[in-house]
Amino acid sequence: MKSLYAFVFASLLPLVAMAQGFGPLPADQVVLADQLYLKRPLVVFADSPDDPAYIRQMDLLARAYPELEERDVILVTDTDPAAKSEWRQKLRPRGFSLVIMDKDLAPVIRKPIPWDVREITHVIDKLPLRLQEMLVDNPAGR
Repeated sequence: MKSLYAFVFASLLPLVAMAQGFGPLPADQVVLADQLYLKRPLVVFADSPDDPAYIRQMDLLARAYPELEERDVILVTDTDPAAKSEWRQKLRPRGFSLVIMDKDLAPVIRKPIPWDVREITHVIDKLPLRLQEMLVDNPAGR
C-alpha cells in the first residue's frame, strides 16, 4: 500500500510544480536578453512536438521540476523551426537538441539525445556561477 502512495505522489509532483509556476515555456514567450544573470536557460528544440526524443526529454524533465527550479533553471521549448525564434537564431539547433546555458547566456553543453535530469543537474552544479551560489547558500560547505 505504501508503494501505491509513493507512486501517486511521484506522478502528481510534476502537476504540483506546474501549478506553482514552474514548467516549460514556449520560446516565443521568453525573451532571451531578459534572462541574463537571472535564470539558467535549459532549451529543448525539436522539429515537431511529436518527435519521440522531444517527448522523452519532456517526460524526464517533468519528473524533476523542483530540482531544476532550485538551480534557477527556466525551461524553454521550441518545436517550430519555421517560426525562427531568437533562441533558434542564437543557438542554431538541427533536429532535436538539448542546450544547457549558464546565467551569462553562454551555451555550456549541447546534446542531440534526451538526457536524464541527474546528468543535467550534475553539469549545472559544476558551473562557476552555481558553485558561487552554493557557497553563498552554505558557507560552511567549503
